[in-house]
Amino acid sequence: MIETSNLTKDRILTYLSEGRRFDNRKLDEYRELTIELGISKKAEGSAKVKLGKTEVWVGVKMEIGEPYPDSPDKGNLTVTAELIPLSHGKYEYGPPRFEAIEVGRLVDRGIRESKYINFEKLCIQEGEKVWTICIDIYSINDDGNLIDAAFIGALAALRDAKIPNYDEKEDKIDYEKEAKQKVPLFEENMPINFTIFQAGNVIFLDPTLEEENSSHGKLTLAFIPTNPIRICSMQKGDTLQVSPEKFAEMLEFAEKKHKTFFPEINKTIEEAIKAKEKKKDK
Repeated sequence: MIETSNLTKDRILTYLSEGRRFDNRKLDEYRELTIELGISKKAEGSAKVKLGKTEVWVGVKMEIGEPYPDSPDKGNLTVTAELIPLSHGKYEYGPPRFEAIEVGRLVDRGIRESKYINFEKLCIQEGEKVWTICIDIYSINDDGNLIDAAFIGALAALRDAKIPNYDEKEDKIDYEKEAKQKVPLFEENMPINFTIFQAGNVIFLDPTLEEENSSHGKLTLAFIPTNPIRICSMQKGDTLQVSPEKFAEMLEFAEKKHKTFFPEINKTIEEAIKAKEKKKDK
């Protein structure tokens, strides 16, 4: 595994302190975002997301299970992430490590706390049977900011997902029939994740891997597009220490970016949906 050298880190920190980056982006500027839907024939919904050179694949599977005791009339959600060695030499096969657990939990928390999914419509028989949404995230190439890329992928895969047909008499899922019912979502609650990185006294978004390795920590926020926007999830990462003043600056930084980046993500997902439909019609 090739690590970022101290010389490169020092150069990056100098650039960031001057408001510059190696790829000439602004501190709040994201890399090019592309989304492709329907990449898996086995999943109920799937998406490939590229954020610069960072690439993740996300699949949504629907299973029938028992509801949680505290929500007998609601469906379930599970999110797992697998960071495979293919994406970077720092990852190894085996039980999920901290990085994979962190990605899964942050995506889960942002989606769950935003109330984006209408879990009540996933109830089949109260107290006995409900649909469980399983979101599986796979890193294909890690060139920084894997958390935000995974979050966008989860949103896109959910928009692509359809509930398979359930045969009540046979008490099983019928995969032979074409699924038509989409996963019930509250579109007005669609969350978006912003992971703000700090290096020295500078804050910035969407780092490359070298920039990420040069940073001193991160703060991950998930917003709901209310007016004004509302935070539904927040977590501090690494050894970051944030003063009240710096925290207020981070919030303002992310809120300002939300005004432009949220519509861009929405538009990119819509274009991916149209592209998939057009491809299907051919």
